[in-house]
Amino acid sequence: MARYYGIVQSSWPPEKAFAYMADFSKVPEWDESFESAELHSHDPLQVGARFRLQGKSLGRAVEFDYETVEIDAPRRVTLRTETGAIVSLDKISVRERPGGSLVEYDANLQAKGPLKLLDPLLSLWFRRIGDRAKAGLERELNR
Repeated sequence: MARYYGIVQSSWPPEKAFAYMADFSKVPEWDESFESAELHSHDPLQVGARFRLQGKSLGRAVEFDYETVEIDAPRRVTLRTETGAIVSLDKISVRERPGGSLVEYDANLQAKGPLKLLDPLLSLWFRRIGDRAKAGLERELNR
């Protein structure tokens, strides 16, 4: 299983940082792996909210349908996506700190089928993508 864990300090209050992070239609603003994202449900801040993200990976078009599976606003949200090749569980926690908030991002990517054999390489690739996304997140959460 590939995992990416990072903490970002934000100048935003926890409620604002949480609302931004829980709305996965905002992902292309901070993760360059994705070209577009759309909300496919009424309210982005509720269990069952659905988001379609589109991007490129290793030169191929990719599409992920994420769903909010747990939400405890403004502290914690968990989103999940599954394709024929992977299952991804993204857990985001926000807590107050002096002058803003701390955002923790814990993403777990589990390969399915034959792709499981490439798990060590998948972990390295996922870390590279995660580091770039974290840099974008630091930029956006401190605008």
